[in-house]
Amino acid sequence: MEEEKKLLLPGVVMIAVPDQLALGLLSPDEEGVAAEEPVRSCGEARGIEVAEEDYAARWRERRVLSLCRVAEALLVLAALAVAGHYCLYYSAGVGVPFSREEPWREGRSFLLPLYPKARASQDSGSIKAGAGAAEAMENSTAVLPIRGNVFRDREYYTSMYIGNPPRPYFLDIDTGSDLTWLQCDAPCTNCAKGPNPLYKPAKRNVVLPRHPLCEELVGNQNYCDTCKQCDYDIIYADQSSSMGVLARDNMQLITADGEKEILDIVFGCGYDQQGKLLASPANVDGILGLSNAAISLPTQLASQGIISNVFGHCMAKDHSSGGYMFLGDDYIPRWGMTWVPIRSGPGNLYRTEVQKVNYGDHQLDARGKLTQVIFDSGSSYTYLPHGEYTNLIASLKSLSPSLLQDDSDQTLPFCMKADFPVRSVDDVKQLFKPLTLVFKKKWFILPRTFTIPPEDYLIISDKNNVCLGVLDGAEIGLDSEIIIGDVFLRGKLVVYDNDEKQIGWVQSDCTKPQKQSGIPLLKRVLHNQLL
Repeated sequence: MEEEKKLLLPGVVMIAVPDQLALGLLSPDEEGVAAEEPVRSCGEARGIEVAEEDYAARWRERRVLSLCRVAEALLVLAALAVAGHYCLYYSAGVGVPFSREEPWREGRSFLLPLYPKARASQDSGSIKAGAGAAEAMENSTAVLPIRGNVFRDREYYTSMYIGNPPRPYFLDIDTGSDLTWLQCDAPCTNCAKGPNPLYKPAKRNVVLPRHPLCEELVGNQNYCDTCKQCDYDIIYADQSSSMGVLARDNMQLITADGEKEILDIVFGCGYDQQGKLLASPANVDGILGLSNAAISLPTQLASQGIISNVFGHCMAKDHSSGGYMFLGDDYIPRWGMTWVPIRSGPGNLYRTEVQKVNYGDHQLDARGKLTQVIFDSGSSYTYLPHGEYTNLIASLKSLSPSLLQDDSDQTLPFCMKADFPVRSVDDVKQLFKPLTLVFKKKWFILPRTFTIPPEDYLIISDKNNVCLGVLDGAEIGLDSEIIIGDVFLRGKLVVYDNDEKQIGWVQSDCTKPQKQSGIPLLKRVLHNQLL
């Protein structure tokens, strides 16, 4: 019995378990509960090992979650830092640095309606349409409409109020022109019979030669210190011209919120027009200069801190609706825009570079070098270098046996007669392929193209022939540049951003502009980072 008792003496097994709180498996609130747990016996040793494995798995899972939370926190902090940088150091203008030495101004935007010109037989109707647009601008927003037939009479025009008291004037919108000018009674030597009475400047409105914008326009070679006015003489590509003096007066625009703004601008007072500018009766009273020159309207308004140096136009495919344009950056879409950089070159033109030009899948140019492209709303048609134009004509001639070239039709240089009735472009557009300008990819992966469908480059003549709205650049002395005219700009919202030096576009029906909304402080961040 004594030996048996000795064998039954109780024994103790010691098992060391890692501190659960140190491993992060328990919260501080659970520490007290863990301290009250009894020491487990030998029979429970295997259960403890299983529990240890569970604890280790939970610890690894919590560690991964902690790392994810740290990463999320870093991303949030980075976003806040970027937003804070733009909010503190950038003003309302796109990319315009904030200056502590100048008062901060909130940029505004103005809307103007666009009108395509009517046919010559409908001049009276076009004047009525323009007057109606001006009345609509007066009573609603400040969108300037565009009216008229883009194929016969070329440019689109808008309506603006100038003078004191303000009077309406119709101006061709021209991204290729520096100076805005009106026909003037100064007195007038040669003026067309326009839709509105001639502008008559007062003596106080005449700009002196020492004005900075006069020096910018005419240069030092024509500077006259003893002269009492700043004279100008502009000659356009079609050899028409306007001669006059610079004037300074009020321009009335209406903001997107319907408020009238009286602005001070310098413009031309043309008293001697020659060439096509004398066509009578005329649809317009002058030209609205929209280039990136210092004297252009957008740059003048931007230099006064009124708008960002940004503007855009949207010309509707439907000739009856016209379109709109805007001054300022409030109407740039946040999504979907294709942007390309503005390249420097002769003049103050909006030019960029294209890698190749395609007709369908066929490449028209084979030079293997970049080609300059100029966006010019003052030109109706599009001009290709001679090589690309010749290749395009060859592609169209081999298109279909049902379409043959008709040299008797002088509507445009290249017209084709069909062996079936043609009433509109819809009857033949399926036989043609789109024209595409291919630009360098963004970040080497994102494609950037400007596509013109057949219905945008084809025109039906009075003989019901199919004519090509693309011309040979060699005919006007351009053999290394592409000119994109307003025929190709229809159905697209095109934005000219002089602050960021870029041109952008997106497809649009051009019926109603959409103003950006959102938190003002983050607006610049969204524009620069997301677009």
